[in-house]
Amino acid sequence: MKFIRFLVPALTALLFGVPILRAQDFSKYRDFSLGTNLTTVLKRTEKKLADVNTTHGAPAVFQEVTWWPPSPPGAYSRSDSVEHVLFYFLNGELYKIAVTYDQSSTEGLTAEDLIRTISAKYGPPSSVVPEPASTLQMGYDMQQKTAASWQDSQYCLNLVRIASANRFGLLIYSKRVNSEAELALLEAAKFEKEQAPVREAERQKKETDALELTRQQNQKSFRP
Repeated sequence: MKFIRFLVPALTALLFGVPILRAQDFSKYRDFSLGTNLTTVLKRTEKKLADVNTTHGAPAVFQEVTWWPPSPPGAYSRSDSVEHVLFYFLNGELYKIAVTYDQSSTEGLTAEDLIRTISAKYGPPSSVVPEPASTLQMGYDMQQKTAASWQDSQYCLNLVRIASANRFGLLIYSKRVNSEAELALLEAAKFEKEQAPVREAERQKKETDALELTRQQNQKSFRP
């Protein structure tokens, strides 16, 4: 009787503990974690500040870094199924990761094949979008189509496919920061529109000053 009284709480704790042990971290992809700063990502990818592309500088700073996983010396083919990874930063914080798979590595694979493989790491997907009966129905649409999604309250991981290119990829992002980024992009677009006349005036003045300098130099050197 004492053994049963001990066993019941133990089994209860085990049953409730299993989901916790199996909980997946959707904020991580390989050695990278959402929320990491730009300096750390540059170090891990062996990239430099010169490799950073600043797409918007005000009022929020948007930056991107593209990384191609290296192949071992002397390799005749890619050893990594990933072609390249694009890291997105908002004010120096990594908030989105876009992975593009090497086309030869996924040739012949269906979305179901990739979902099965990804599920082995991240668990069963939250949702799956069935593929159309014929790929001919997709036409030449270059938009990314979500094939499956894994997510929790904070993060989302999507398996995406570009139908016309027959390519697969992963999109991992922080829901909170991604929402902030969308609002910041609207503000950035508004700011750039407001600043456009000022930048155009500065450009024209620069061209005028350069032309005047050239004119003065030519006045001194010109011989009829």
